[in-house]
Amino acid sequence: EVKVSKEIYDKATLEVLLRPKVGLPGVYEKSREQMIKKTCEAVILGNLHPRSSITVVLQVITDAGSLLSSCLNAACVGLMDAGLPMSSLFCGVTCALDADGNILLDPTAKQEKDAPAVLTFAIDSLE
Repeated sequence: EVKVSKEIYDKATLEVLLRPKVGLPGVYEKSREQMIKKTCEAVILGNLHPRSSITVVLQVITDAGSLLSSCLNAACVGLMDAGLPMSSLFCGVTCALDADGNILLDPTAKQEKDAPAVLTFAIDSLE
């Protein structure tokens, strides 16, 4: 049941909650929640479920690197498992650029920390 203040009359309301391993969510988790929410909203056919609430809860168990792409992948699999109609599927991929200019796919937490640039992409598939 969606709260009246958050209810959207012509489509479903989406809420994404990213829970850290310990403690309460901070600014980092809130910014990641918004990124994941925008990605999910782009593919969910929410107009098929007006005045409904969809909540995606992501619990961090361990962070060995590439956390945002792992959360994107978990959100997509969760939406598929729930049977929600989606216009396409998506996946997340994290790449890092090391000091030598090499591209690292699925970097570890240490590689992410040492990298001058870390990029996470959300890719959709219409086919």
